[in-house]
Amino acid sequence: MQKATFLLPIVLVAALAAGCGGGGSASVDKQDVAVVGKVHVNKAEYNTLIDQAKRSYKLQGRPFPKQGTTDYESVKGNAVTLLVQQAEREAQAESMGIKISDADIQKRLDQIIKQYFQGKHAKYEAQLKKQHLTDAQVRKDIRSQLISEAVFNKVTKDVKVSADEVHQYYLTHSQLYSQPQSRDVRYILVKSKAIATSIYSQVKAGNDQTWCRLAKKYAKDASGQNCGKATFTKGQTVPVFDKVAFSQPTKKVHAPFYDPVQYKSWFVVEPLSPVKPRQSTPEKQVASSIKQQLLQQKKNVEMTAWVSKTNKDFCSGSKIKYAAGYTPSQDPCAATTTNATTTG
Repeated sequence: MQKATFLLPIVLVAALAAGCGGGGSASVDKQDVAVVGKVHVNKAEYNTLIDQAKRSYKLQGRPFPKQGTTDYESVKGNAVTLLVQQAEREAQAESMGIKISDADIQKRLDQIIKQYFQGKHAKYEAQLKKQHLTDAQVRKDIRSQLISEAVFNKVTKDVKVSADEVHQYYLTHSQLYSQPQSRDVRYILVKSKAIATSIYSQVKAGNDQTWCRLAKKYAKDASGQNCGKATFTKGQTVPVFDKVAFSQPTKKVHAPFYDPVQYKSWFVVEPLSPVKPRQSTPEKQVASSIKQQLLQQKKNVEMTAWVSKTNKDFCSGSKIKYAAGYTPSQDPCAATTTNATTTG
């Protein structure tokens, strides 16, 4: 059974680096770790993330970094940055006309409870207790996720993929939609040339039962369990075997040959079927999946461009303030400002 995990995935944060700042400027209060425009990011939210990080480390059997260490500052900075990004995204969503209602949150929560807890609230509440979370915290995380999804959908709503783009992708990636030549063979792999020669003499004069008996007795690989029978595609195995398997006449046993590259052993091989030709999947059968793949790629590009622009817009001026001791060691706004100065 799948396990429900909180915090719930945050689309923009997971996929992209969101920008900094947003809206006017407010003063940092005692209970804040940061202020984003007029949005206060409080220490309770920060402590929740740190507690979750500690539990994650414990589950992995790793000691949580000690305060004052570089690793601790990295975890701390990531927590603060995540909360700041959430506040920024909410501010952007508001300016885009995106609103998430309590009903929207309840609907998603109901889906989670149905999927992960068989629709039983008692099991959901037990999981909350186990993870030291509250229903309010989960609802806040759901709200953040819904905002992320709505922003992504709105930014990428006009992205399209044409039939020509699908066709060009199919042509330039034809190897993904084709299967090489294949052939059914039976073979016996042995270390000794003398044994290979003896097997060759017996199977030439024998029948299916002869092959099966000798394969089970002598084969040095798993093929013996199937009387030596197997299907190979062109180029699948070592060159010397590949050459014989795809050139030897059907139902004619090839004289023993040695592989000096990988197996360093002797083979006795008999093709059982004609060579099956290379097969390609028609474009119309894969067009839909190609279109979805290209669409997602183009949406990600569009989203990346939007985030880049947002970085420049929000990281100007003093639109974000950190409480003393909470400035991330790698401040995204500092990096954006540096890049703007360098490239401007």
